[in-house]
Amino acid sequence: MTPHSAAPQLNSIRWLFDVADESDTIAFARILAAHLQKGDLVTLSGDLGSGKTAFARALIRALANDDALEVPSPTFTLIQNYDTPNMSVIHCDLYRLREPDELIELGFDELSRDSLSLVEWASHAPELEARADIDIHLSLKPHTQGIGRAMAVTVRGEHISRLKSTMDVITLLASSGWLSAKRIAIAGDASGRHFERLTKNGSSAILMHAPTPVAGSILRDGKTYRTLARLSDSLGSFIAMAKALREEGVSAPEILAANIENGLAPRDQAPIADRYREAVSLLAHLHAKSLPQLIAGQEGESYRLPSYDLEPLLTEVELFLEWYYPAFSQAPLSDEARIQFFDLWRVLIEPCLKDRQTWTLRDYHSPNLFWLSGREGHHRIGVIDIQDAVYGHPAYDLASLLQDARIAIPEALELGLIKYYADLREAADPAFNLAQFLNAYAIYAAQRVTKILGIFVRLNRRDHKPDYLQHLPHMRAYLKRNLAYPALAPLRTWFSNVLPELFDGENA
Repeated sequence: MTPHSAAPQLNSIRWLFDVADESDTIAFARILAAHLQKGDLVTLSGDLGSGKTAFARALIRALANDDALEVPSPTFTLIQNYDTPNMSVIHCDLYRLREPDELIELGFDELSRDSLSLVEWASHAPELEARADIDIHLSLKPHTQGIGRAMAVTVRGEHISRLKSTMDVITLLASSGWLSAKRIAIAGDASGRHFERLTKNGSSAILMHAPTPVAGSILRDGKTYRTLARLSDSLGSFIAMAKALREEGVSAPEILAANIENGLAPRDQAPIADRYREAVSLLAHLHAKSLPQLIAGQEGESYRLPSYDLEPLLTEVELFLEWYYPAFSQAPLSDEARIQFFDLWRVLIEPCLKDRQTWTLRDYHSPNLFWLSGREGHHRIGVIDIQDAVYGHPAYDLASLLQDARIAIPEALELGLIKYYADLREAADPAFNLAQFLNAYAIYAAQRVTKILGIFVRLNRRDHKPDYLQHLPHMRAYLKRNLAYPALAPLRTWFSNVLPELFDGENA
């Protein structure tokens, strides 16, 4: 396809994609219309019959919020005016333009100054075409009975920052056949990601917007928290892990389309024991296998899961000292207490790193697990939020599930589910060491709760998300539960000496 538009400028970006039919064209127009402003100059180019007027009609109707609005072609009048709720629109067709000066006589410059200008056949006025903010070139797609269209959209200058993410989404949806889907925003998580549920012809999909996370300030050794904690900054990790999980029989997301460079790829209630049992069964199914650290990535490349070793685990518990402790203590933490804190964790964690490691999904808890009632066995557990998966101890994900950060899991249910997990592991491997696993479970559960206490206070104080504070009471209860395990007695003493108010709690 060779777009017939102005020569690309250095400060321009072009997107290429196909639309399958008129419904896709209308959907494209609706999405784009929401991001246009008065003063914008949009040019439409392409051969006769390629759909310029049809697109212009769809765009104007979207701006007017009137699907029945009469939008005739301005072939003979050259300019047609429309008053829409947010701005005036001038629709021009320059096919019959004899001289560029005719535009001046028609008052185009004056009309366009405070209007959105939509111009077909702008090539008949080269100076006008050269200063287009957005050029949309349409051409017929072969072998589609005149229905399909190829689109080339060029955005120039300062309009790039306004429209780039929108055009990335349009291109992704068009390439996957979901451009005309109904889109509804759904609940997100504590990250910068947000989600939309797509529905079309009885089918459903999730659109995940995953912008590259902000790196953050240097924590130590020239590294940020994200680097030290081995958090992923690329959607490639999500895609690789989803593929690997599906190959192991897990109901992980099927990636219909993804834009890795730009980060594109659906509560509160009492725990339902049977569903938690199935989620436990899924973990036991995975943990009984020898799963590799190196998995298949995109386009034949390999992806190596980061090791969940001492550095990220200690970096995570440091969040407690940096955020939770200052919020609940009047006295600064002494250097001696800080050193002792890390030494205690180091002594607890290091022996666990010698155990067999496996895929650790890291966020394996209720907000990221979906009950797929139409399936059987552990396939009924749909798993998302896997981009930060690492290679670590199997106890971590079990603790993540059974000490849910957003739902208070009763201790009796937790113990029953641990026993169920152990029974499944022992049935698959008689050499499974229950005592060793229980020790690791207590350590990793305590590590995770300590980290999350810091994260929830940070979400309130730094990110202005106070809703997470409501979960602090049961997170404190989890920590107290974990610290009662004999091997954690020295750590329990540290908490009692340094922050005795921990289990009383106040709003952070």
